[in-house]
Formats: sequence, C-alpha cells, structure tokens
Amino acid sequence: MFNLRIIVLCVLIASFFLGGCTSTPPKHLSNACSIFDEKDDWYKDAKKASKRWGIPIATNLAIMHQESKFVSKAKPPRTKFLWIFPGPRKSSAYGYSQAKDETWDWYKRESGHGGADRDDFDDAIDFIAWYNHITVKRNKVKPTDTYNLYLAYHEGHGGFSRGTYKKKAWLMGVAKKVDRLARSYSAQLNKCEDRLDSSWWWPF
Repeated sequence: MFNLRIIVLCVLIASFFLGGCTSTPPKHLSNACSIFDEKDDWYKDAKKASKRWGIPIATNLAIMHQESKFVSKAKPPRTKFLWIFPGPRKSSAYGYSQAKDETWDWYKRESGHGGADRDDFDDAIDFIAWYNHITVKRNKVKPTDTYNLYLAYHEGHGGFSRGTYKKKAWLMGVAKKVDRLARSYSAQLNKCEDRLDSSWWWPF
C-alpha cells in the first residue's frame, strides 16, 4: 500500500510539472465535456470558481472561449505603423481572460489572490467568475444572464451602466454568440457533470 501511494504521488508530481510546460488549447472548443476530458484539471478549477462566486461554469467558460479561445498567453493584435511596421498593441489585455493590467491588479487586491497569473487557467477562470459576480452585485444582472454579463465584461461596469454597448451592434452580436455557446455548454455539462464529479480519486 505504501509503495502504491509513492508511485501515485510521483505520477501526480510529474503530471503537474509536465502539464505546466504545455499550454495548448483543447482540441474541441465547442464541447465542454471534451474540454474537461482533455484538460482534466480544468473542471476542478472551473467548479471551484463557480461555487466561490455563484456564476455557472458554462457562462465563465463561454466568456473565456470568446476572449482567448483558451490560448494561455493570448494578446491583442498589434497596430500597424505606416500600414507595414508593427506598432503597439491596442491594450494590455493578456492571457486566458484577456484582463487588462489595471483590472487584474484590482482582482488580485480584492479577491485575495495576490499571486494570480493571467496565463494560469485556475486564476483566469476565477477572475472571470469574480468579475461576473461584481456585475451581478453592481449592475443587477442575473448570474445566468450570459448575454448581459458578457456586455459588462467587455464594456466595464461603468460602460455597461451607461449603455455604451447600445451603439455597438457588432458587440451585441458577439454577446448573443457567447450566450448561445453558454447554453450549449450548459446542456453538454448536464450530460457529463456527474461523471466529471466522480472522476476525482485520491488514494490518500
């Protein structure tokens, strides 16, 4: 029994370090069950964030999909100087959640995650859930209203309150797409979440 525990511990440690070296996006981005089957540590992180902040897993996951397509080090495209030369990026947005520097600093101060990194899925999914939680409290949006949660995520809480999105037909179209994806993710998770919940096995 002791030897089995040592072997399992070694495998888990090796998996942790090897997993940290790879940050490729999941292969099937439109299927929540496939995402969590491939990235088997992500489900635990997503569920923990959902329970902590009261926002459905499907909503947080759909917003991350829209923002970065699950690319850990995603950045906005560079602007062009004289139509040829690469210029500065449009914003400081970075990582899975595409959070800007100042917003991420706010999250670290307010959430208690002082060492959080934007290219860490665990931290990024917690950030998205936290930001949505603030929207629910500040802007009186329902936790299941992915459409308006995404608009507030994109425009900021103040911009959402002022209705800045109303002049951006393209953004409202994107928000509808995020809402549809969240509904699809939710339906998929209804079929596999019990299995995902029961898949965690710890021998010690």
